[in-house]
Amino acid sequence: MDLRPFRHRDYRFLYAAQFVSFLGSMVTYVALPYQVFQLTGSSLAVGLLGLAELVPLLATAFVGGALADTVDRRRMVLVTDVGLAVGSALLAVNAALPDPHVWPLYVAAAVLSALNGLQRPSLEAMTPRLVDPGEIPAAAALGTFRGSVGMIAGPALGGVLIATAGLSTTFAFDVATYAFSFLAVRLIRPHPTSGSGEGPTLESIREGFRYARSRQELVGTYVIDFVAMVFGMPLALFPALSERLGGPRVLGVLYAAPAVGALVASLTARWTPRVQRHGLAVMLAATAWGVAIVGFGFCGTLAPALLCLALAGGADAISGIFRSTMWNQTIPDTLRGRLAGIEMVSYLSGPLLGHVEAGAVAAVWGVQASVVSGGVLCVVAVLACGALLPRFRAYTARAVT
Repeated sequence: MDLRPFRHRDYRFLYAAQFVSFLGSMVTYVALPYQVFQLTGSSLAVGLLGLAELVPLLATAFVGGALADTVDRRRMVLVTDVGLAVGSALLAVNAALPDPHVWPLYVAAAVLSALNGLQRPSLEAMTPRLVDPGEIPAAAALGTFRGSVGMIAGPALGGVLIATAGLSTTFAFDVATYAFSFLAVRLIRPHPTSGSGEGPTLESIREGFRYARSRQELVGTYVIDFVAMVFGMPLALFPALSERLGGPRVLGVLYAAPAVGALVASLTARWTPRVQRHGLAVMLAATAWGVAIVGFGFCGTLAPALLCLALAGGADAISGIFRSTMWNQTIPDTLRGRLAGIEMVSYLSGPLLGHVEAGAVAAVWGVQASVVSGGVLCVVAVLACGALLPRFRAYTARAVT
């Protein structure tokens, strides 16, 4: 891997903060749906967590993007870290009750999603200013590596904590990771915006949308990732699938498998700067994701299922590296927060709607039909996007000035 971005002090602190807090978030990512399924026995109830998270995300993401372009981004991260820690603490308290309630799980999921919508644009907008322009592809690969390790270690650790210490301690672990993140971000120098300094307005949010619409290559990155995740993201079905593939002991492994493929992809990503056709690369990777999900749907035993999930995760990581490079090399710093907000909605709302779609289809036609049909629709949708967005398909890094 290209480790040059670690030469920069503030990048190291930000990377450490994101690494640890994401690990804790992935622990909660496993524990929250597990507790919902444990209390309800319903895959649809697990899928509805996605709906509970989507609505507040849509309400805050664009505001968070505008704030990232008008206030100190470091301060935004610190304030939202405190709120995220409080939300995880409420989950720990509910889990410690003799008879935990279901409704606080949906409320906490909504609150955490809303705060994530406010925080993530500032986080995403900070990174390009902390490294040299030529190091942006390397920073994208390191970000993919960080996410991959978190998605492997987080679910595995979550499974161990649930089995040995209980759900309350599991959620408390997430609180501790936000405390670490807060301290690490405090060590970063102030990060004021390079914009006008005026507060966020409706017009400033519209300006971000106008810029995005004027760039078909950016629209392509948003749309392809969105449709791939809506149709090809069967995570809500993992609790039910784990019963068919080996019981609760394999649940954490299922969640971690895509990240194993992503980890391999990020560790071998030195070839990615040589690729110039970024739009086509994103299309091919998203298509490979859908094909791998179809294969996963037909697997009846654990080993081939894990292999298909790993292949899907590797394809998603490659797509993410090229999408991130396209954004960070072409979006002006004064618009980066607002565009990060738009990107976050496409990146996160897709999986959240995917949870609802997968759970609803599984409730009507069964789990296998939900997985296979989702993978097929993913491939069809990606090919359609490529046909409808020719400038995205033809985008080349040589065009960057």
